[in-house]
Amino acid sequence: KRNGMIGNIYSMGLALQALEVTKDFYAPRPWDCAQAFSVVYTHDYQQPMAIAQVLPALVGRSYLDVAGLDCAATNNMSPSRQLPLSPVLGTHGILRDSIQVHYSIKNTLQGSPFSDSISVKVPSGSTLLQVMEVAAEEKPQTFSFETELTSWGVYVTSIHGLAASTEDRTYWQFLSAGNALDEGVGTYKPHDEEHIQAVFSTY
Repeated sequence: KRNGMIGNIYSMGLALQALEVTKDFYAPRPWDCAQAFSVVYTHDYQQPMAIAQVLPALVGRSYLDVAGLDCAATNNMSPSRQLPLSPVLGTHGILRDSIQVHYSIKNTLQGSPFSDSISVKVPSGSTLLQVMEVAAEEKPQTFSFETELTSWGVYVTSIHGLAASTEDRTYWQFLSAGNALDEGVGTYKPHDEEHIQAVFSTY
């Protein structure tokens, strides 16, 4: 979907590995990986877990190849494809002009319902996490939030005092134009005048 995206940017690494390994079993036509790899090449990967999962696919291998590796011969091995490092490792550009991001939070699931919005200015290239931090600085009673660091990056556990719960199967979902974001708050970079919604949701 979406010009080669498989699920979201986090699922791409394992999906590419699986599709490459099982390509001989596809019917009625071969899998064309060009679109999927074009998504990977243009993404600025920053999460260590995502990088670890996508790198094998970029050199035409999968985690399954580990069982057959000849460690004595690895010194003479070279990647099967010449790929630029920057799309995988990412680069951090200089932050320039300011942008305005519209950010709202909404809860209709638990306790007293609430729906609040704010518009904040941040440097161009800022992440959604930085947008949330500015919103929390300007209106801490409304937009305060808590996070925890996971192997996939920053995970938002609570907004406006309302915490996600695995027992209740609730979480904070982030949307843009009604669509779930493909990246987490620590790496997603909103564009000027974008409206980001944090909606307390269930799964």
